[in-house]
Amino acid sequence: MALTNFAALTNEEKTTWSRDLWKAARNNSFMNRFMGTGNNSMIQRITELTKSEKGARAVITLVADLEGDGIAGDRTLEGNEEAGKSYDIVIQLDQLRHATRHEGRMADQRSIINFRETGRDNLAYWLADRVDQLAFLTLSGVDYSQKLNGPARVGSDFINLDFAADVSAPTSDRILTWDGTLKDFSHASNADLVAGDTPSWRMLVEAKAYAKDNFVRPIRGENGMEVYNVFMTPQGIAKLKADPDFMNAWKDALPRSANNPLFKGAPVIYVDGLAIYEFRHVYNTKGLADGSKWGGGSIDGQRVLMCGTQAMAFADIGSPEWVEKMFDYDNQQAISTGKIIGMRKPVFRSQISGTDQDFGVIAIDTAI
Repeated sequence: MALTNFAALTNEEKTTWSRDLWKAARNNSFMNRFMGTGNNSMIQRITELTKSEKGARAVITLVADLEGDGIAGDRTLEGNEEAGKSYDIVIQLDQLRHATRHEGRMADQRSIINFRETGRDNLAYWLADRVDQLAFLTLSGVDYSQKLNGPARVGSDFINLDFAADVSAPTSDRILTWDGTLKDFSHASNADLVAGDTPSWRMLVEAKAYAKDNFVRPIRGENGMEVYNVFMTPQGIAKLKADPDFMNAWKDALPRSANNPLFKGAPVIYVDGLAIYEFRHVYNTKGLADGSKWGGGSIDGQRVLMCGTQAMAFADIGSPEWVEKMFDYDNQQAISTGKIIGMRKPVFRSQISGTDQDFGVIAIDTAI
């Protein structure tokens, strides 16, 4: 084994390994499929810094609709123009790092190249998973000190990320709590939830109407179709499928064929302009002890996310760092990676309420 060559990669070789790692990480990331560089994306990826008086920063711009009614006929328009309103949202940047270290020369007789490949794959999966976790915490308005199933993160450095301070709870017009008895959003908070307040077809219909009424812009897809992305836990999806109204609506909308996704277990449910996804990192209370859950402490719940355009901004600056190092007189090999990223949930001044509201995401608390 040529151990002396392990830490002697050229700059070009290091760049290749770091790019491969980030490519694998993006392929593994659930949230990557919802990212794009334009303002019609659910998650807008910022890949370049904007120069300003305060230096280079990652910035996303939200453009508000015009509010005025214009001028009738030949009445004077000059001097009555309306100034366009836009909001620049700054995303704080920080580096997220991790490393993997070989136990020692005698513990594993594999070649150095195999260790590099294994280390790359392990770090790529770690990076993809942590980006997904941070994204769902950000969208849900949950502090980075918590796990996505409720309890506190012990020993985590997430809270020290510079963009952790920008995580904000859902704003007043972007948080709903489902009442399964009255079939509306009349609960004041998730403290009012009972076991029957599980997701249903009626909940989705009401939430979609609420999103449109409150100018949460849907994502415009093929042929001009407008879609909202909806995210639930596996338990939430199970409860939704147990709702006969939902199953009838979904079943009747599907083609009668062997390729029917109802029987093939499709990863996404398309119905009525909604793309409904099941994902394990949707925020829930399964990990909390009795007495600390919702509904007076005894009800397990989930925070469903209904997302339109620009629900979140993701700063993706440069390729990851790739560093190799030897320890213990060249007996132990180690690889580290570091990626500069940033996340923020954009907030703007709503024309409907005249208050600051989350731009592209509505949180819906339900029982599961």
